[in-house]
Amino acid sequence: MDSQSDENIAGGLHYPHGLNWAPEPGKPFEVADGVYWLRMPLPMKLDHINLWLLEDGDGWTLVDTGMNLEDIQDIWTDLFTGFCGGKPVKRLIVTHMHPDHTGLAGWICQRFDCPLWMAREEFLMCKMLVQDTGKPVPDAAIRFYQAAGLTDEQIDHYRKRFGWFGRFIYRLPDAYRRLMDRETISINGRYWQIITGHGHSPEHASLYCPALRLMISGDQVLPRITPNVSVFPSEPQGDPLSEWLVSCAKIRGLLPDDVLVLPSHQEPFIGLHTRLTQIIESHERGMDRLYELLEVPKLAVECFGALFKSKINPQTLNMATGETLAHLNCLLGRKMIFRKRGEDGRDYYQQLPDACKYDLD
Repeated sequence: MDSQSDENIAGGLHYPHGLNWAPEPGKPFEVADGVYWLRMPLPMKLDHINLWLLEDGDGWTLVDTGMNLEDIQDIWTDLFTGFCGGKPVKRLIVTHMHPDHTGLAGWICQRFDCPLWMAREEFLMCKMLVQDTGKPVPDAAIRFYQAAGLTDEQIDHYRKRFGWFGRFIYRLPDAYRRLMDRETISINGRYWQIITGHGHSPEHASLYCPALRLMISGDQVLPRITPNVSVFPSEPQGDPLSEWLVSCAKIRGLLPDDVLVLPSHQEPFIGLHTRLTQIIESHERGMDRLYELLEVPKLAVECFGALFKSKINPQTLNMATGETLAHLNCLLGRKMIFRKRGEDGRDYYQQLPDACKYDLD
């Protein structure tokens, strides 16, 4: 297919390998010199993740792993003895803590006795969340979702799913090598820079290679979907959406527009600045709709319609609640709305009178 054909352009972005095209699961495809795109399946609605294999002298550097599932381990085992030519994994870089990215980190590091490279907040938060596996739901989490407006039945569903995070993560190593914002590392003789972002996860690490003009973006920049940005029971007053918007603007200012973006989901694309602007504006429009809705007091769960087009089901309820609270907390931080605890123990949100008098810059 002609990489410049109209079929490869959509939403202001250019997909040089094709829109809706991807290599078969477990079959690496070279997207740049020594950089291979590996697609792995996921057992959920978002049914895949993109992983990256980087040639690195006499071995390999891997970026992200897929979930800790037996069939994913089998695919990796075949790759190590086949495509990878028996050369060792020299290091494993994980962009962030979520199970589809971190799930097999411990297994790969153990197999090759190689170091795990990860941002500090990601490593420590992952360790903490894994420890929740098998434990009862904390009372603080129940109060958090009650205040948001969940019913007793919905909270019971949450109880049954609590601790799922750690079920898809192989035991992490006890030591790691910290990734830091703006540090540079060498992979296969080329200079790569770490760019961190916040909001979707605590300290997400993307990788930028000027020589190859590409960015391994993880979940920080995806072409047609936006990552979940949520408030969680462990930090109910957090403002991850403000952090997310700042991070998107930061990356837009740091990197050139014409890099090839290698995202963790969907397809590689060109048009970084366009996509980051789309993401920022999408959230701002969502907050505008939310603000208008709050002319009268609303619970968090009564605000879904301002932010989501699709119907919220039991499987997506907690993510939708967390993302709605992220938008509400951002508006609270901008002094545009206020929150009041009702006699029923639930939180009601409403426009703040004369909100326009505040400087929102």
